[in-house]
Amino acid sequence: MGRGGVGRISPEAVKLTRLNVVGLGLFLALLLLPDALPQDSVIRVNVRLVRLLVTVRTAAGGLVTNLQKKDFNVFDNGAKQEIAVFERHTEQPLSISVLIDTSASTGKDLQYETDSVLRFVRAVVREGNPDDAVSLYAFNWQVRQVVDFTRQLDRMARPLKALRAEGGTSMYDAIYLASQDLEPREGRHVLIIVTDGGDTTSYKNFNIALRSAQRADTVIYPILDVPITNPAGRNIGGEHALTTMANGTGGAVFRPEDSADLDTAFDDILTALRTQYLVGFYPHDVPLTKNPFHEIRVTVGAPNLRVITRNGYYGESSETSH
Repeated sequence: MGRGGVGRISPEAVKLTRLNVVGLGLFLALLLLPDALPQDSVIRVNVRLVRLLVTVRTAAGGLVTNLQKKDFNVFDNGAKQEIAVFERHTEQPLSISVLIDTSASTGKDLQYETDSVLRFVRAVVREGNPDDAVSLYAFNWQVRQVVDFTRQLDRMARPLKALRAEGGTSMYDAIYLASQDLEPREGRHVLIIVTDGGDTTSYKNFNIALRSAQRADTVIYPILDVPITNPAGRNIGGEHALTTMANGTGGAVFRPEDSADLDTAFDDILTALRTQYLVGFYPHDVPLTKNPFHEIRVTVGAPNLRVITRNGYYGESSETSH
């Protein structure tokens, strides 16, 4: 021992200590940088919960609300999945975006449409979960979020009354942008689109709009207010596009003929939302394809019942799993 009780360290010990520090550093680097490990050593675990909002109806259209977890079967790309989460009449909060077509072609119906929307918002606030919220968008040649998500009726009433009809129709842009705003919100996501079905000025197309809605787990309910009954004067292609969107996301299409029918459509949507089942699963042993869109099929035991839910979700593909 030297003076002051401090031991003398040999040069060999110093070298050994340096080697240990370097070795420890390399070990920690390997732990922090998994890409530096051989590919066979990387363990991939898919922990994403896929949530499905499911409505079940009889052949006559009545809602079925008394099913149990054991009554449901879920298939992901054809592979049966184990149901990890099940809620009957789920109380998860609703985020509802109402998209109103204010293009020139909707002018004569805009007054009773906005009145009906306000009655719907009042019912959502009065009857629902205290965390439910509604936002309002108007779209013609441009898309505007008129009111952000709120439960305050007074915030919704004045902007609704101020809407005016003019210009073209950017419906796909509206669906795309509203879905982007819905995606980060907790709970259930719903788009209600009040329109005559045409799109004339969007930058986004049908596929991009639908993909945005699917990535946001959004259920689409188009309300087609078509004043022209003759197919020759209607945008049949736009109506078919909205029907495809509704079917793909687990929603439904409504075709009211007057203001009373429009109120009924909103009532039916709210009733369906209040009686949805929540079914969730963690994907397991799913056959992967090059397409990252996974096809989902949900069945129930009784053959005379119709199951309504989204037809898939975006997940892993054979090209992203390596």
